[in-house]
Amino acid sequence: MSALLPVAEALARILAGARPVEAEKIPITQAAGRTLAEDVRALRTQPPFSTSAMDGYAVRAADVACASPEAPVRLRVTATSAAGHGARGPVGEGEAIRIFTGAPLPACADTVVIQEDTETQGDAVLARAGNPPGRHIRGSGLDFREGDRLLAAGERLDGWRVALAAAGGHPSLRVRRRPRVAVLATGDELVRPGEPAEWDQIVASNGLALAAMAETAGAEAIDLGIAGDSFAALEAAIARARDARADLLVTLGGASVGDHDLVQSALTRQGLDLGFWRIALRPGKPLMHGRLGPMAVLGLPGNPVSSVVCGLLFVHPLIRALVGDPEAGADRSEPALLGRDLPPNDGRQDYMRAALETAPDRLPVVHPAERQDSSMLSVLARSEALLIREPHAPAARAGDPCRILRLDRTL
Repeated sequence: MSALLPVAEALARILAGARPVEAEKIPITQAAGRTLAEDVRALRTQPPFSTSAMDGYAVRAADVACASPEAPVRLRVTATSAAGHGARGPVGEGEAIRIFTGAPLPACADTVVIQEDTETQGDAVLARAGNPPGRHIRGSGLDFREGDRLLAAGERLDGWRVALAAAGGHPSLRVRRRPRVAVLATGDELVRPGEPAEWDQIVASNGLALAAMAETAGAEAIDLGIAGDSFAALEAAIARARDARADLLVTLGGASVGDHDLVQSALTRQGLDLGFWRIALRPGKPLMHGRLGPMAVLGLPGNPVSSVVCGLLFVHPLIRALVGDPEAGADRSEPALLGRDLPPNDGRQDYMRAALETAPDRLPVVHPAERQDSSMLSVLARSEALLIREPHAPAARAGDPCRILRLDRTL
């Protein structure tokens, strides 16, 4: 029997065949969560003019150079400058213009005396402190200038990146379209949630997890339902995936070699170009990868936790690669400390469900669950991280360094 493929090599092979999907132009109001297909450059300068950073009075620094609480300087107030209602006239010698935060700085003014350092006297103001030129002023272009690159192709647009693109003058953006990910659960033993189940059937849950994972990664999930253990049912589902022009078909279950594991055979009959099958992973050894024409195929194990772990390790990075994310295959693990002793590991890379104990002054301490059965979704749902154990890792003691994959930061 051939050696199992290492996890890192499996991921490298999966991503090697991934090409970004085509781009589309969308309104910026719909851009959150999407991935940029091209750099975004500023169409304007921000701020477009020098503005006041504080409420106070715009003055000439030379006029208040000697001002102090004991010897205030009296200045005549000639106008008011507010955001959206800037004063057009200049500040003359011995004059001040009342100014508010964000308002344009009047011509000839080069400093702002804050409100707390002044006292009004009718149509005049007493400045009780002097300022050097530039104090409390945001200069034109402080944030960015026209032509500056604001965002790079491959960046995912969160709220503040959308805001930055909008501030740069963009009403629309070119992004990668959402990859279409078809999810197919397989097995005569499965029923949908809420449907009546026979005594020997269980509820199909994996598809919901993988569809949610695909959507979170930036894809459009297509529910192919449940295919029973027959070539006719499987080939009909594969045809639906092709009709939907899926970029990726994710099958759940049936990828092993038992008498009822027909997925790989059904795909082969349809022309599957098999990349690899079986990897050195726990949970998730019977992972299958290949291509069916333009559609990538990932065959995941049927056990719920196995399918979710494989989704985190392989489906999520593949979707990110399809949208052009240059960090799609980046290592997302981080250091931690073991919370209890562990025996030696065998030849598979282990991802143990675990809780975290955190403190601001040290690395997180990871506590693997006592039961690691790949059918137990309840353990996974309570876990905060996956503890990564390398193949053939020696016995480890509490307090030893280790690496984890945080579940709340993985997606």
